[in-house]
Amino acid sequence: MRQVLAGADARCLFALSRLSDPAPRGAGPVLSAVPAERARGRRAALSFATIAVVLGLPLWWKTTETYRAALPYGDIDGLSQQPVQLVVPMAVVFAPGSVPGDLPRPLPFRDVQEMEISVNLRTSVTSRYEMRYRSTTAQEEAALAAATAREADAALYPLQDTTLGSLTMYVVPETSSLLPQGISVYVGKHRSALLRAGGGLAALQARLREVTQLMSFTATSIAAALSDRVPDGQLGPDARRNLKSSLGYEITFSLLNPDPKSHTVDWDIEGAVNRFVKPVLDKLSLVANFSVDSQILYYAVLGVTPRYDKESSSFLLSAHSLPHVINPVEARLGSSAASLYPVLNFLLYVPERSHSPLYIQDKDGAPVSTNAFHSPRWGGIMVYNVEAPASPQASLPVHVDVDMARVMEVFLAQLRLLFGLSREEVPPEFLLESPGNEGLADWELDHLLWAHTVENIATVSTTLTSLAQLLDKIGNIVIKDDVASEVYQAVASVQSAVTELSLGHLLAAFQASKEAVTCSERAFFDPSLLHLLYFPDDQKFAIYIPLFLPMAVPILLSLAKIVRETRLRKKEPTKMD
Repeated sequence: MRQVLAGADARCLFALSRLSDPAPRGAGPVLSAVPAERARGRRAALSFATIAVVLGLPLWWKTTETYRAALPYGDIDGLSQQPVQLVVPMAVVFAPGSVPGDLPRPLPFRDVQEMEISVNLRTSVTSRYEMRYRSTTAQEEAALAAATAREADAALYPLQDTTLGSLTMYVVPETSSLLPQGISVYVGKHRSALLRAGGGLAALQARLREVTQLMSFTATSIAAALSDRVPDGQLGPDARRNLKSSLGYEITFSLLNPDPKSHTVDWDIEGAVNRFVKPVLDKLSLVANFSVDSQILYYAVLGVTPRYDKESSSFLLSAHSLPHVINPVEARLGSSAASLYPVLNFLLYVPERSHSPLYIQDKDGAPVSTNAFHSPRWGGIMVYNVEAPASPQASLPVHVDVDMARVMEVFLAQLRLLFGLSREEVPPEFLLESPGNEGLADWELDHLLWAHTVENIATVSTTLTSLAQLLDKIGNIVIKDDVASEVYQAVASVQSAVTELSLGHLLAAFQASKEAVTCSERAFFDPSLLHLLYFPDDQKFAIYIPLFLPMAVPILLSLAKIVRETRLRKKEPTKMD
């Protein structure tokens, strides 16, 4: 019993001694190290979060953003509203005895006439004729003393201004024998015209206005060039029949022989192109680039069965059936599938023996003299009939030599119609000199340049506006520096073209408009614009979530723990001594 009590007393004394003994060595630093470790952890978490937000996110945003070079959106928007002024330098030269008595002041003097061409509310086109009135020089008087107007026009050509777009009008006395009887205006092959004097200044100015519009441009031709901006109903039926302006055209001559067993057709297309077509294309080379090729298609028949006429013992194609002829034939051509430019098709069709002879009728049922027809913005077809052999026992196939002079005369006339160079609407008192082998006169070339320059300006404005709207709407599209450079160059070229037109420099304006078209097309169809066009948002999440989620979770949890501990410390009561 004593031993048990003694053991219990010993344990009590040991416990008391433990309570009374001082703290063991090293216990204080361990307890104080816990808050320091927590503070260091908080500082590390805040450092990682700060680096990720301040440096990581901006660096990631900058290195992964879609590069978009700056574009002149304001200048592009102003192109459609930029007024266009067409200035025509013009000289009016009076021969002795042709000066009107009511001139406002003695010769020489200058005058300006302006006319507004209405297109729409946003497009303003003004024609301005800067007229310089003067008397003839001694050399010009000698040239006007020629026997005929053609000889006078040839003699006056070296003496006049040959700048593209400029005109020279020579006024001869009313009794002059230089112009034929009943003719008041003679328009030569170059950029000059002869006018018969008669009446006062008002009558002369009215006649000058008719001649200048014929030799330069009319309100109809400018409206046709801007047909995309003219409201429907304000244009005539022929306004959209001319070829659209292009940097190049491809001309294809095709010989269609549907019955090679009966006809062996020989055509010297190479010689005909060099003799008849090449001079015309050389002159049109200023307008666009041309390439010519030819082909022979066998067993190519028309898509319409001609009607047999007993009275004439021939087959007829009516006017309403002609549109159905082109589609089946066009499927055999295959020339426009791989072409970057508009293709002009000229087809020579030799009808099969069972449908010969074949003639084309007009809307009134009368036979067409050329036995040909043309389709706007497509080309033309000529039917070439072959004489039947004198004897039914003649051997087949029959050899046929095509008269290329007659064929090319028709094709060149159709080419003029495709470009809108028609001479059918000339007043009866006007006499127009034939252009000869060149196919078109100098003033007709100017007529094309005026229309194509205005059309190019409108085309570039439309192209750049569409591109700017597309890029502004879709932010994923990359805009490289070379694309932006093309856009800036196109805008500058359009503005230069408008400036040159206002100065009367037609050639410089046309070349600037072509440069603008080239740059705008290159920018609009640049392949780099499509790289990120179809990059959906789910692909973005699939790429970035595996990258950012493992890194973001520890940082976010640490920040949440820091916030929670901070709130707990604020809630603890403050100890007072």
